[in-house]
Amino acid sequence: MFRATCSLFRSIPRIPERTVSVRIRRLSLGSGAAAAEGVAVVIDVFRAFTCEPLLFHYGVREIILEGDISVCLAIEGDFIRIGEQNELPIEGFDLVNSPSLIMERGREFFRGRRIIHRTTSGVTGALAASRQADEVLLASYVNARATANYLTSIKPPTVSIVAMGIRSQTPAPEDERCGDYLEHLLAGRPYDHADALREIIADETAQKFLRGDKPYLPREDPAICLQRDLFDIVLGLDMRGGYRVSVPR
Repeated sequence: MFRATCSLFRSIPRIPERTVSVRIRRLSLGSGAAAAEGVAVVIDVFRAFTCEPLLFHYGVREIILEGDISVCLAIEGDFIRIGEQNELPIEGFDLVNSPSLIMERGREFFRGRRIIHRTTSGVTGALAASRQADEVLLASYVNARATANYLTSIKPPTVSIVAMGIRSQTPAPEDERCGDYLEHLLAGRPYDHADALREIIADETAQKFLRGDKPYLPREDPAICLQRDLFDIVLGLDMRGGYRVSVPR
């Protein structure tokens, strides 16, 4: 089993105060995704949008986002199917939605491959937001600063930060605090990552991993998911070939 060695307290350089003239909306869960407007930043820390920047870091060619399991299985071609349904592995898929298990397979396994990705919160939330938002970005702690820098560069009038939570139904501290961090980067809202870590690690959303009693919830995953600014990768959602695909901006 992969053993995460990265420090949760990576030294992050200070950034200058931002003066971004943007309306920031804070939304949550499935209802928030459906109400997103402007540029929607859909956050899923545990684990969908930690996995996707990692996969692009490992050189994947394309990630299709699809919420319907039967459609995922029916798409023809040489794809790696990654996902879960209510955290459980999906029969017929190649890998559960886990960054540490992706790391175990390694770069050579993923380089140049195409992915179909299905998750209960992040993927379905991004697809819901795409129905009315002008643009959809996919974010977590690992690419939050890159996402904020992109938003600062394009200066949209409205940014909807959507914390997807547990199964899109219950707020989760890791997604809400990641939203706080993104708002800090965009508009200078106070943020203390040590306080955020204390809250997140104490919550059941992290404890269910740390107990290590389910192979599809590896105990290493939170250590990876809570790394800030690990990847300089901005992910947006585009339509290609009839499917919504994750694309580096």
